[in-house]
Formats: sequence, structure tokens, C-alpha cells
Amino acid sequence: MIGKQIGTVALAGLLIAACLAAAAPAVRANPGTPFAPATGATLRQAQGNAYYVRTDGGSAEQCTGLADAPYPGSGAHQPCAWDHPFRALPPGGAPRISGGDTLRIGPGSYRMGYDAPETSVNCDAGGAYDCLMPPIPSGPSPANPTRVLGDSQNPPELWGAERPWFIVNLTDSSNVELGYLEITDHSGCVEFHPSLACERDTPPYGDWASYGLYAEDSANVYLHDLNIHGLAAGGVHAGRLTDWTVERVRVAGNGSVGWDGDLWDALGDSNSGTLAFRHWTVEWNGCGETYPGGQPVGCWAQSAGGYGDGFATGLSGGHWLIEDSIIRYNTSDGLDFLYIREAGSSITIRRTLAEGNAGNQVKNFRGPFLIENSIIVGNCAFFDGQPFTYNVDNCRAMGNALALGLTAGDQVTVTNNTFTSEGDCLVTAEFYDGNGTGAERVLLRNNIFQGQVDFQQPFENTCLVYQETFPANPFDMDYSIINNVKDNLCPGAHDQCGVTPGLVNTGTDTFDAHLWSNSPAIDAALATAAPLNDFNGNARDATPDIGAYEYGASPGVSSIFLSLIVR
Repeated sequence: MIGKQIGTVALAGLLIAACLAAAAPAVRANPGTPFAPATGATLRQAQGNAYYVRTDGGSAEQCTGLADAPYPGSGAHQPCAWDHPFRALPPGGAPRISGGDTLRIGPGSYRMGYDAPETSVNCDAGGAYDCLMPPIPSGPSPANPTRVLGDSQNPPELWGAERPWFIVNLTDSSNVELGYLEITDHSGCVEFHPSLACERDTPPYGDWASYGLYAEDSANVYLHDLNIHGLAAGGVHAGRLTDWTVERVRVAGNGSVGWDGDLWDALGDSNSGTLAFRHWTVEWNGCGETYPGGQPVGCWAQSAGGYGDGFATGLSGGHWLIEDSIIRYNTSDGLDFLYIREAGSSITIRRTLAEGNAGNQVKNFRGPFLIENSIIVGNCAFFDGQPFTYNVDNCRAMGNALALGLTAGDQVTVTNNTFTSEGDCLVTAEFYDGNGTGAERVLLRNNIFQGQVDFQQPFENTCLVYQETFPANPFDMDYSIINNVKDNLCPGAHDQCGVTPGLVNTGTDTFDAHLWSNSPAIDAALATAAPLNDFNGNARDATPDIGAYEYGASPGVSSIFLSLIVR
């Protein structure tokens, strides 16, 4: 989506230094693109020793790792950096760093897997899938984490080779900060793909890895400024997490799934505490990524034996917060919260774009659930006929843009969003788990609903809302703008129906939710329901507008961040 205003060149340049460029359809960001902390962000202070890795460093026998200096060329235990992250975290061996230490990895490219430094003793070619770093040691406390950090201006590349299960290991790792890294591989293969399959049976396996990051039984972790892309199976495989914060992380172009929270053991997957994701980009998962071109290829989904969710979990609890994020062009669902089912869990989504995912853009199981100031573009047939598509299930699960779930007595709030969809419906609600009380509510205020032709049934338009499993109609809708929907529904006393919403572009694949100056959405919202700020983080005035954008507001930081990433 292209905003009408981008802001000053200087501010745009500042934000370019803070984010990875991700212009569609390319999925591989320039490895040299710098990262920087968000405005006002402060990294935690180190308490332990600082160790260094740089490409001109030495082995653990040659260098202590305690100085940011090259190996001088001779001597042992010199005050110089190590030459590879495996010197600090040797496969099959004990870590040479301790909890609370900082490991700083300098710019460059580091092979992670068999035939890298420190792998000759405990790794073998046939079992190279187990040639993995040990878990990063837990920090002593949340205030004193173990830190593994790349260079903020030139993030190092950790690339998997010879089919390791994963590259970064956070098994039982708590109180950890991980940032400023590119995590990838050097192959365009996709595990188990009908036409792009990786070599799994006979070594050498090739320059690929299954996952970028693995975590289980992990608490108080801060991930930031990571580009996890191009892996053969998935970007992140993580479950049984507590109190994780994820900021400015991109998970893109991974062959089967983006963020997979379903672990493969008998101990469950449940997460707890607050799981916060901000400035998080999840895109092009379920597609291979060509190397070195970084283009999507072989996009596939369930009917072809693939998967394709951008984000999904196993059975879980937790308080999930998604803000200022982009979830787009994944080959199944975008955000799949269907298994966040445990009592006391909650989901909040603010200022987020979900677009072009081939299933539901967002789905959940229970309340409380809040989505506000977001843009939901249900062009669920985006992959149809594309040159990078192998076999994708267009508009899977009917392609309903927002698929809501509620249990007995649950409340869902949907406020100041802008929706469009070529799926069956714009919003659906399903009752789960037991008997309804009749008190279940889906409160919809100040939303724009722009229908499209139903992709699967082109003789009709997408429907506005739908439910059939509640004892009473759960939808409470008002102060909406509703256009081009099936049966011309107009449920609210203050709804404006059958009117053009005055959006810059209402095309399915070119949708732009900004308002024109003559839009009927301007000054038409219910002020008491409107959030204080809009999609861009700009203040709404005393007579707020309907939809995600407030007309005439100057672009803020979130606006420019999204402009740089989205198109």
C-alpha cells in the first residue's frame, strides 16, 4: 500500500537504516542493509565478559576471544577474537561463554554446520543434521541476559550447510538477547518439495538448513533486528515459551512455514506470559527462495504436501500482542491463532497489515480478542497463476478474511479497521467448546468493509458477516461503511451502506486504504469507540474517521516503516 505522503527524505533515510527493505516480490534483503535500535530503545547492559568473533580472528587455541582484534598470525592464547561463532558454542561440546556474557559477532559470512570450524571432532558427514551449536547459556536474570549480537550497521550472515536441523539453538535458554543477525542458507531447495527437494539421504547434502532458530522451554528472551529467511523448512520453530519480546524481526521465504509453534515431542507446546511482537514482518513462507537471487519460487501448500502458514502454534495459552506488523503472501493462513485455546489467554492486534495470504488473513479460537487500526486485505487468490507458484490452495478455508472464534461468554472487539476480501466472507464467527450463553459478542465499530467478487463463486460477491453456531446472533455492528457485499446487508443504525468508501484504490491486488478528501468515512466514526491513534500511529482528532487511516494526519514513524516494507 502506497501512502499519499511519505515524509521527508531525511526521515525516510533514518528509517531505511532501521528496517530491512522487502520490496515484493523479492524476499531476500540485502545482507548489507543495516539494523538500528528503534527510536528510544536501549539495549540491556552487559554484566559478564564480552567475547568477540570476526572473520580474521583465530581458533580457541590461538585467541582468547576477549579482544575485538584480528589474530596476529602467530602465538597461542593471544588477546584476539575468535574466527567463528562455533568457537564460542562448539557443536557437541561445552560452551566457552557463560550465562550473562556477551558474544559479539562481526560482519561477514559464517558457515553453520558440518565442515565449519569446531566440527571435525564431534560431527560426521552422515549425521551432519545433528551438527548444531549447543544451547545459548541462560543469563542469570532478565536484567542480566546472555547476549549474542551482530554488528548493528552490517549484520553478519549465519548460513546453514549440510542440513542441520537448525542454526541458532535456544533449547532451555532463558534470559537471552539475540540481535543484528541474518540467519539463512545458500540453497533454493525446499524439504520434501515435489520439484525443489533437498538432498536428505546421501552426503554431501548441500548448503541448506531446515530451520533458522529453534527454542523450547525458554523464558525472558528478546529477539530483535533479525532477518530469518530462505530456510528449507521454516524460519522459527519455537514452543513452550514464556515472556518473549520480538522486535524488528523478518521471517521470510522459508520453504514450509514462517513461525511454527508446534513442537514434535510429547511434552506439549503451551506458551505463557506475554508474547509481544512489534515491527514484525512475516512474508512469502511456503515458498522457496532462490539463491543468490532471493526470489520466491515453487510456492506450495497443503494439497501439494506443503504447509504455508505465516504464524501458527500448537495448543497454547499466553497473552499475545501484535503491533505495527506485516503478515503477507504466505501460502496458507497469515496469523493462525486457532490453537490459542487455554483459559485466560488473549490476543491483541494493533496497526497491522495482513494481505495476500492464501487462507484466512487472521483466525482465532477464543476471546478476549481485539483487532484495531489494522488493514485486512483478503486477496486470498494472490498466488493463482503466478510464475512463482507451484501449487497453492487459493482461498483455503473459504478465504474468509477475519475468521473469529468465541467460547462461552467471550467478547471480541473489532474497531477502526479497513477490510476487503475475495474470499467467501469478510468476517465470520464460529462458536467453539461447549454451550453458548447468548452473551457472546462480536462488537464491530468504525470499520470499512469493501466487498469483492467471490473468487470461488464468481457469480456473487463476498458476504459481509456470517455465523450459524451461536444461540443468538453475536454480531453488534454499527458506524460502518459497507460496499459491494452479498445481499447488500446494512445491519447498523448508523452504517453507511452501498456507498463508495472513498479509498485511494479498492482493487483486490492494488488495495490502498488511505482516504480521499471526499470520503464518507471522514468525521463519521463513533468517537467514544475510536482508538486515540490510527494505523500510522498518528493522533485522531475529536471527530475521528471510520477505518484504519485518519485523513490528513501527517505520516509518523510507523507510516514510513510500513511504506518501506510494504511496497
